[in-house]
Amino acid sequence: MNLRTLTSLFFIFGCCIGLFAQPSKQLVEVIITPSEADWTYNTGEQAEFSINVLKNKVPLEGVEIKYTIGPDAGYRELPLWKEGSITLKNNTTVKAKKFDHPGFLRCSATVTVDGKEYSSYTTIGFEPERIKPTTTLPKDFEEFWKKGKDELAQIPMEPVLTLMPERCTDKVDVYHVSLNNVKGKIYGILTMPKKEGKYPAILHVPGAGIRPYYGEINEAAEGFVSFTIGIHGIPVNMDKSVYDNLGAGALNGYQTFNLDDKDNMYYRRVYLGCVRSVDFLESLDKFNGEDIGVTGGSQGGALSIVTAGLDDRIDYLAAFYPALSDMTGFLHGRAGGWPQIFVDEFTNKPEKIEVSKYFDVANFARFVKAEGWYSWGYNDNVCPPASMYSAYNLITAKKELKVFLETQHWTFPEQREMRNDWLYAKLRQ
Repeated sequence: MNLRTLTSLFFIFGCCIGLFAQPSKQLVEVIITPSEADWTYNTGEQAEFSINVLKNKVPLEGVEIKYTIGPDAGYRELPLWKEGSITLKNNTTVKAKKFDHPGFLRCSATVTVDGKEYSSYTTIGFEPERIKPTTTLPKDFEEFWKKGKDELAQIPMEPVLTLMPERCTDKVDVYHVSLNNVKGKIYGILTMPKKEGKYPAILHVPGAGIRPYYGEINEAAEGFVSFTIGIHGIPVNMDKSVYDNLGAGALNGYQTFNLDDKDNMYYRRVYLGCVRSVDFLESLDKFNGEDIGVTGGSQGGALSIVTAGLDDRIDYLAAFYPALSDMTGFLHGRAGGWPQIFVDEFTNKPEKIEVSKYFDVANFARFVKAEGWYSWGYNDNVCPPASMYSAYNLITAKKELKVFLETQHWTFPEQREMRNDWLYAKLRQ
């Protein structure tokens, strides 16, 4: 099995780990350090990487390293620029050829120690602030989504709130909620302060997958109305085995369901369900009537941008590594956003490519007016950085980006604390 296949399998497995899980530390560390401390270069510059292997914090020498250098391909494959092997010595370095356009380049390395393989990679950027999307905006994009919101507005919300006393605390009430949506329902967990008053609201939109939800009790205790939704039109308080069975069966691969039919594509109901969730927050007596934030990571990062792009009632958004961004990337020789489609005959059809444009986060980014906080890492192979910059660079609203260079598809605790501090402060000001 070659290095690229091993790397791909490793990261596909990583997608199944919890949204914010950090990987466990390995006995042997493969460390690839770029020549620029901020991992960022000007186009036309030549990058150089130093490679070291540590065991018990001690550098190893005399072992053979296999390495590859090529454009960032997420967990898919793109043509390599260079591959080879080298015997590790003090300050072993490899050079890439010059990168002549905005984008990302990856150096991967693997080593065998005591019969076990260890690998790592580092992804560097070349003027990422200049990356443009490969997807295009359909002429009827705004009309299509206006029609969808008009359809939603004709459907009575009819919220059903069921108190969950086993989850309530002395400060927080917890409810399971169902709302009417287009073609079904939206379900979620609502947490609210018990104390009388009017509070800002936060909508939590989920990462990919099928799972139960528990709500943000600590957030409500801090003085927020908090609503955490599921997107699949099923209650979110059932036994985990129910969701596992759906994920392995009826909902397996949901992200590309009806990709050739924009009126029935899976995410149409999901995106409109996010708008319906804002309707619900607006209807609550304890909502202060003014301040709403939306936040999530991965698919949830995508839904945060989509919700803000569709609904100007959103005041603030905070997104970790947004998925569904510039999905057509692989058709243009660079990594496309999760779910990293358009790489085979099944999806590489004109009608599917065209429908994807109505659901691509980059196109919603054009319409975001809410002030935003964003964070991701260069090493994310699930939501490749070029795809995320493609969307981010289109946002004209006030924004700030916090790049944690080495993170893959996970976050440091400091990132989550930073997100919370920013969002809470904005909603309370």
